[in-house]
Amino acid sequence: MVSDSQLKGRSDLIVEDEFLIAFSLANILEEEGARVYGPVSDVKTAMEIFKEQSFRVDAAILDISLKGDTVYAFAEHLASRDIPFVFVTGYDCASTPDSFRNIPCLSKPCDERELVTLLGQIQSLRGGESAGAMAAP
Repeated sequence: MVSDSQLKGRSDLIVEDEFLIAFSLANILEEEGARVYGPVSDVKTAMEIFKEQSFRVDAAILDISLKGDTVYAFAEHLASRDIPFVFVTGYDCASTPDSFRNIPCLSKPCDERELVTLLGQIQSLRGGESAGAMAAP
C-alpha cells in the first residue's frame, strides 16, 4: 500500500461482472487503502444497494456491459447523487452515449497507476467530505 495514496480511507464501489477483473480491481484499490464495496455484477443489484439513502461511496468503477445489459441507467443514478465514476470497459470508449462523453473511460486491461490516479482526480474534482469517513464499519 502507498502511504500517501489519494485513495486511502475512501470507499469505492466496483460494478463488474467478470470475476477475475473484479477481483483484480478490488486488490488494486485495497492496496491503495480504499474500502471496497462489491463487486456487484449486475445493474439490478447495484440499484438495490442504492435504495438505502444513507449508502454513500466516494466513487465507482463501472463496466459498461454487465451480463448483456448496459450500466448506463445506474451511471445516471450515480450522477444524480453527485457520485463520480469511471468506466472500465472491453469496448471502445468512443462508443459511450453523448451524455457520458465527459466521463473518464479506460479500456481493459487498464493500467493500475492510471486507474488509481484517475480515481483520485475525479474525487478531488467532486470535493467535499469523503464517504469513507461516513461509511459504516
